[in-house]
Amino acid sequence: MVGLCLLAGVLVAGMLFPVFGAMGVASNQTSNTINSISADLVTTDPPLITTIADSAGNPIARLYDQYRLPVTSDQISPTMKAALISIEDRRFYEHHGVDWKGTIRALISNSSSEDTQGASTLTQQYVKNYLINVVYRDQVGVEEDPDKAVGRERSQEQSVTRKLREAQLSIQLEQKMSKEEILAGYLNVVEFNYRVFGIGAAAQWYFQTTPDKLTVTQSATLAGMVNNPVKYDPWKRPEETLKRRNRVIDTMVETNRLSKEDAAAAKKEPLGVVPEPSRPAANCVGAGPEAGFYCQYVEDYLMNIGMFSMDQLYSGGYTIKTTFDARATSIAKRAVEHQVSKSTDGIANAMAIVQPGKQRHEVKALVANRDYGLDGPAGQTTIGYPYDVMNKFGAGSTYKIFTAAAFLEKGGGIMNQIDTPYQYASRMYKGGADRCPSAGRGERWYCLSNFSENYPGRMTLQDALATSPNTGFVILEERLGNMDPVVDMATRLGLRGTMGTNMSGRTPDPSSKDPQMNQTQSQFFRSKPGNPGNASFTLSPAPVSPLEMANVGATIMSGGVWCPPTPLLEVLDRNGKKLDISKYEEPCEQAVPEPLANTLAVGMSKDDTGSGTSAGAARLFNWNRPMIGKTGTTQAYKSAAFIGATPQLAASVMVFNDGPKPRPICDSQASGAPLRLCGTGSVFGGRAPARTWFEAMGEILGAEPALPLPAPDPRYLNGGDESKVPDVVGDSEADATAQLQNAGYQVKVVKTNRSEPKGMVVNQSPRGAALPGELITIYVSTGYVPPAQTETPPSPPATPPATGGETPGPGPGGNNGGGGGGGGRGGGG
Repeated sequence: MVGLCLLAGVLVAGMLFPVFGAMGVASNQTSNTINSISADLVTTDPPLITTIADSAGNPIARLYDQYRLPVTSDQISPTMKAALISIEDRRFYEHHGVDWKGTIRALISNSSSEDTQGASTLTQQYVKNYLINVVYRDQVGVEEDPDKAVGRERSQEQSVTRKLREAQLSIQLEQKMSKEEILAGYLNVVEFNYRVFGIGAAAQWYFQTTPDKLTVTQSATLAGMVNNPVKYDPWKRPEETLKRRNRVIDTMVETNRLSKEDAAAAKKEPLGVVPEPSRPAANCVGAGPEAGFYCQYVEDYLMNIGMFSMDQLYSGGYTIKTTFDARATSIAKRAVEHQVSKSTDGIANAMAIVQPGKQRHEVKALVANRDYGLDGPAGQTTIGYPYDVMNKFGAGSTYKIFTAAAFLEKGGGIMNQIDTPYQYASRMYKGGADRCPSAGRGERWYCLSNFSENYPGRMTLQDALATSPNTGFVILEERLGNMDPVVDMATRLGLRGTMGTNMSGRTPDPSSKDPQMNQTQSQFFRSKPGNPGNASFTLSPAPVSPLEMANVGATIMSGGVWCPPTPLLEVLDRNGKKLDISKYEEPCEQAVPEPLANTLAVGMSKDDTGSGTSAGAARLFNWNRPMIGKTGTTQAYKSAAFIGATPQLAASVMVFNDGPKPRPICDSQASGAPLRLCGTGSVFGGRAPARTWFEAMGEILGAEPALPLPAPDPRYLNGGDESKVPDVVGDSEADATAQLQNAGYQVKVVKTNRSEPKGMVVNQSPRGAALPGELITIYVSTGYVPPAQTETPPSPPATPPATGGETPGPGPGGNNGGGGGGGGRGGGG
């Protein structure tokens, strides 16, 4: 009795709250807490669905934690409001937030019995549901907040304290919101089971209709569910749900909101729920097997640039219009599956397409032969094959693009002759395999060979980019002095994310003692004190992103302007207000001078013609547009790649082993047999990757005009003035040495038995162009020609066998060779 008297005193104070405020109800601290919660009820937005749309504005996916379709009061049928008020709060329009008579009855009953009674008004229920479903809800992608967990628990506890807190909040809420606003607010936050929240979503979920069209029976069914949506599940417990619905109809009669005749007719109707519920998937799975990778990239991109957290993305109700090209995606998806079937065990085929530009680089399509989805046994995956650093084995000779660009920047020209011997052992870079020459102290010089002996000993850099001799590009790395210019060029042209990962394609682990794991790729390949770096970089032996390689092509075709590969066109908040994307995206930058980029594009323009490594694939699909291209194949045939671009679109294709065992890939293009894992390997960048590229891009570009490539610049075509080597052939040794040294070159003299006058320079290497500071070898005649030898000269020392490069070869779908290397981590064309 003492407890009940105290309780009565508290309730009297509560009843006087509208007049006397919070005095006597709680301490100042409690009052502040109540005021804070009251403010949250007004200012905290309920979770809404975020829509991701394509470039035309058509939705491709919806992201949400709570399936809610918000509606206004006038969008809710009068019968729905009448049904809810009749069963939950008959005096809703009479009280000021709390039905004190009902509350006293419930509290007295609950204090003397284990069974609890309700008696909460709709306003109180609104407060409780808002606290549980909105203010104190679990956030997506965030560990549980202890404070929110406590708040959620207190909002659901069966206690006098909770009832009084709800009462105070309800009274305050009634002073800030109209009855219709409270009623609509409640109907927008209450849960109807299955993570369906609000009357808008419930009407669609259970009856495939909208709230304004709800009938008496439909309204009564939904109104009856709010008390216990699990108990009154129309699919699992139809009989109990039907009884509850009819009870609601009876209360509508009792409160004069429905005639007896209409009630009798309504009670004869079946529940009428749809046979099977349907709603959009709550994440990128809803985008389907074709568009799912793109949707996932949008999600990852928004979080990576810091625009949204995962919870904001899944609850903010944003409308995100993307650069997604539905037509290009469908065509590209067909091509990757045509060349490598989705059912192929252990072999992935991924493609990324980017539109070049000096203001933006827009991502148009991201596809793979694997379907996006959650059904692993069916071959589906949610791993970002087309955009993440997923190709663990590298992109082969496509990285020769970076070596060539660094050479041009240092002073070279695309038409300069470079040395391309069949075999080569560096005397600058170490890290070679056992077969390479010893460098002392247990180390070996980096050595490698071309795919075949068919290459000439010298060729222009343009021809080298088209035919891909391995040795020539390692020699260029030597001429650059160390690996830093090449590694930096890769980052500048587009491998921003790739070069920030370690050699497993993940974030470096500082605690690891393995240099391949504890540092970024950039750090791994760059020079260190006493070490010029890792020469195998030009053959791409490390994980790489298909999307970033496509963006490299876009940078070259954009006059050297790098921009982030963006999937975003426009982002609107839940109120339709446009958000400023530029505040979050990285700005575009001039990665290399435009004349350099334009000339590099011309240098890459022969890959699809003549003896170019992708010429066979180009012919197979009747390609006749100006383009740039570069093939690549890794040393052990576990991956192959092709990067190509026109002025309109740039794209990258990578075929790689995605199975549990790192076996080589065989591509028997001549026989037409499907790709398979095998023992030796025969996949090349000019085969499946190039075929995929030409098949997709030919159809995507379709009737688009065949635009020309940009004009080359003389400085980068033939080399800068600083790279012009004086021609000293025919001069005396002294004069030649002086000329070369005055031009900034080092000089090495080699005596050679020739018939020309003694002391005359009869040859020099290099001749025509060399980078400033390079060593020029001059061959000086002895004036003496010895008699012909009759003895058989000794056999030359053993050199490493050919293991890489890309070389012309017959057959449709690509003229190329295999992976290169010999330096332990070498990849090839």
